Amino acid sequence: VKGPAIVPRPPQGRPVTVIDSTTGPAREAAARHADVVHIRATTPEQAAAVRDEVRAKAAAHGRDPGALRVLVALTVDLGDMETAPEPGLESGPRLAGRGTYFRGGPVDLADLIAQWHRAGAADGFHLTPITPERDLERIVNGTVALLQHRSLFRTFHPGGTLREHLGLVRPASRYAAARTTAKEV
Repeated sequence: VKGPAIVPRPPQGRPVTVIDSTTGPAREAAARHADVVHIRATTPEQAAAVRDEVRAKAAAHGRDPGALRVLVALTVDLGDMETAPEPGLESGPRLAGRGTYFRGGPVDLADLIAQWHRAGAADGFHLTPITPERDLERIVNGTVALLQHRSLFRTFHPGGTLREHLGLVRPASRYAAARTTAKEV
């Protein structure tokens, strides 16, 4: 089929495009095409520098740099404070090249996120629990609750799509632009 579909556009317009911009070539692709950019950084200053680089490249491609959402990717181990660490995790898992790693409690994680937020390092975090069955509940009921109490995390989502949750605009239909151009001719 050539041309627009005969079904209505989805509420998001198109799926949210997420690109991990750990490397230079990926940063170029993210600047051109991404809605959300994952970065790996060990300090707020490093995160801000990568964010600024990707946004500058987006502006060079004619995109609104403020339309990009930059999230720091962080692997989280909130541990079980009542028992000894799992064998092999005493000094943290081997995650070379796969991102940054946080180990501590829910309060420590909330403090880290608050510190990076105050520094303006990123638009948010993408947290990956190392042990989801243990850490996910601690993130939601511990870290998120603390961040909400500090007014650093919303208590409701103002829309029904991921695009709306991220504060991204719904992209215009590429066919609507083609129809407008065809009518003008």
